[in-house]
Amino acid sequence: MAQATQVLRLPSSKRTSVLAVRLGLQGEMTRFVLEMSERTDYRVTTAINPGRVVIDLPSVAWQAALPGAGRGLVKDVRMTSSLSGAAQVVLMTEGPVRVANADFLPARDGHPPRLVLDLAHGDLGSLMAALVPTAPPSPPPPPVEDRSVAVLPEAPGTGMPPVGAAMVPAASRAGMLPTLPPDPSPPPKAAPSSIMVPPAPTEKPTLRDRLPLIVLDPGHGGDDPGATSVNGDHEKDITLAMARVVARALEATGRYRVALTRDSDIFIPLRDRPAKARALGADLFISLHADIVVGRPVRGLSVYTLSDKATDREADMLAQRENRSDAIVGMDLAGQNEQVVGILIDLAQRDTRNQSRRLANLVVDTVGHDITLLNSPLRSAGFAVLTAPDVPAILVEMGYLSHPVDARLLVTDSHRRRFATDMVRAIDTFFGPRRKPTRK
Repeated sequence: MAQATQVLRLPSSKRTSVLAVRLGLQGEMTRFVLEMSERTDYRVTTAINPGRVVIDLPSVAWQAALPGAGRGLVKDVRMTSSLSGAAQVVLMTEGPVRVANADFLPARDGHPPRLVLDLAHGDLGSLMAALVPTAPPSPPPPPVEDRSVAVLPEAPGTGMPPVGAAMVPAASRAGMLPTLPPDPSPPPKAAPSSIMVPPAPTEKPTLRDRLPLIVLDPGHGGDDPGATSVNGDHEKDITLAMARVVARALEATGRYRVALTRDSDIFIPLRDRPAKARALGADLFISLHADIVVGRPVRGLSVYTLSDKATDREADMLAQRENRSDAIVGMDLAGQNEQVVGILIDLAQRDTRNQSRRLANLVVDTVGHDITLLNSPLRSAGFAVLTAPDVPAILVEMGYLSHPVDARLLVTDSHRRRFATDMVRAIDTFFGPRRKPTRK
């Protein structure tokens, strides 16, 4: 999948109401309009395979009905929202499109303020070419002082970055259209699979050039709550809270940069998570989850790495459950199987998988001193979020929400700090001794 992102920031002091949604034709273009009570921040993302335009709004009160049918280039309009007011509007399109115009118009002639998007046909070849710079400059190493976990400035009054804004590096904020480049080579022919492999990034700086970038992926989010604990807590909230604690612990060392795939209650398609990590040139990708099992008093932490063959039936069933998350909000990946398996079994992944297994072993060895482990805690399965072929990746099942002890521990500050401390130790061991940077 390839995508381009436009981030626009406008002053806003309170939650904006979405009053109406309109879809119509403007010459050869399709116009999408959100009428609002006032101006607000927004983020527009276009993507292909499948074609869609995503509008992220950080804090709105949704009062509008969606169009009952598509029109022009838009075949369907979908919306998800969270209790915090974050909303994501997805325009499913007839093939690739480009945003010819995106503007927030002031109130005028009896019309309220409105966000207007004009969509035009996008030729697939030109869109892909536009996303890849002809001569991308080598990114300079970041200053030693750059240790922030955040990825975009906070949405006004929320203490959170704009919805869906996680993973946009600070260096890209000055540009209106930072891009996530795809792999220009055609996908290999392969046997069917339900796992999508994200596109390759531009040239990635080496560890010698910069501090390692650790990408933390809080599982689930938005309309996909994940598992629900015996105490009624949702997996999506538990994983996000834990990711924030781990991120703070990592950046406090001064040895790492940290990014989150999400820092609010939003849905992010599974295949977009490793794609964003690769686009940033991540050195490690760690996805956080919590498991559930019915009918057995199972508890303990386990760590998964990618494999085209699961270690056991339970691991395979878990991967299938996690990989179905996209289908929950209408993004079923089953129709795109032919682009995948060849890369998964390519020998080029061997070193990445070896490094992933090494990291998994270190996490189990370190965490096991302080936190209860599942019997046979090292496991493997075909998780979609672990498919980046050049980024070592693990998925940590932090415990079982179906067990009262694990369910209680996973929401306590002391347990979160203990887990975060152990993760830092494991990552320190993975990268070896590193001199702490000297501040000037």
